[in-house]
Amino acid sequence: MDYKKSTIPNTTVTRDMNSLAEETGNVYETVMIIAKRSNQISVEMKSELDKKLQEFASYTDNLEEVFENREQIEISRYYEKLPKSTLIATQEYIEGKVYHKNPAREKLKK
Repeated sequence: MDYKKSTIPNTTVTRDMNSLAEETGNVYETVMIIAKRSNQISVEMKSELDKKLQEFASYTDNLEEVFENREQIEISRYYEKLPKSTLIATQEYIEGKVYHKNPAREKLKK
């Protein structure tokens, strides 16, 4: 998913957890699904940011050169302004884009 072009709000949104938990029937299971997806998103975004910042890595910089690198600062600020991974994961869950299954529940059905 392209997080940069999403319409996910950057601020906290109050949600009714009971309505979110209708699909699973358990609020805690729903929170765990969203939390695991949030961790996946944050790892993906961090690796993308690290890859972009690696282009600017120089191991012979002195103190003055570190503060003058405007491109690196702009990239970091851009990633800071993106919606947080929990907001992205919650929106994906609401839209039905998160695949999840509970093996224990499937075992009980058999």
